[in-house]
Amino acid sequence: MHTGDIYAIGSAFFWSFSIILMRVAGLKVDPLPLNFFKICIGLACLIILAAYNREGWPENLDTYAYFRLGISAVIGISIADTMIAAALNRLGASMQALADCAYSPAIILVGYLMFGEVLAPLELIGGALVVSGVFVGASMTSEIKNKRDLWTGIILAASAHILMAIGILMVRDLYREQSIVWLTGVRFLIAALIMLIWALLRSPGTLRTGLLAGFYRPDTWKTMIPMGITGPFLASLCWIAGFKYLPAGRAAIYNQLSTVFVILMAYVFLKERFTPRRAIGTTLAIAGSLAVALTKSH
Repeated sequence: MHTGDIYAIGSAFFWSFSIILMRVAGLKVDPLPLNFFKICIGLACLIILAAYNREGWPENLDTYAYFRLGISAVIGISIADTMIAAALNRLGASMQALADCAYSPAIILVGYLMFGEVLAPLELIGGALVVSGVFVGASMTSEIKNKRDLWTGIILAASAHILMAIGILMVRDLYREQSIVWLTGVRFLIAALIMLIWALLRSPGTLRTGLLAGFYRPDTWKTMIPMGITGPFLASLCWIAGFKYLPAGRAAIYNQLSTVFVILMAYVFLKERFTPRRAIGTTLAIAGSLAVALTKSH
């Protein structure tokens, strides 16, 4: 198995754990302050890691490169991650798996349009198995209040994955040339600053109860701090490393395993039902990931 494969699978695992924690924290903190809090935690971890590794500031980045990083940060982190949190509140952890199936097709489509990347036949079969497994495994839950929440949540999550795909692939060439840690930190810093500026311009008198609400809820920190470490920090580094070393479509198929992990973790930690339908879906998705793994990396 290629190093990039391990990173991509690791990203799926860490992201899934963060999703479970996000679901718990989301019962007390709104999506926007929740996302801002975890971005700040991830940024702090990245700064500490960069200082520990004694990595210098990225070199040879021109104005256009910073512009791309800024756009990537806004659409892929500030907006998309907030949409994920909002969708999670409406769908619950397991049901969000249905909308998450848009991730692999989105990455593959954007990778094809931007770079002309085409998958090998076995990778396409594996991708189809993973996506079909997600569709089969996802089912209605009692957490969904009404059909409006169902469709709003699905649209939010699916749209977020498309934005994430565009956001990461538009700067993939920079990650292949520069430090992953520093560039990820730059994106997080830009995302946090844009959110803060937006909040100040929109309603400066409500920062404490709005964007910064997570920092004033110490009762949630035991959930939100690990959420920020596993998601924005560990999952993001593995996610970007996967795209650095693998074609976009191949990395995306591995990342799609996060749906399987979420279903399993939701059963263990949130006591959501693990039905025979979900068991079949999990089996299909695992089979798909193995098909991808058996294909020689290119």
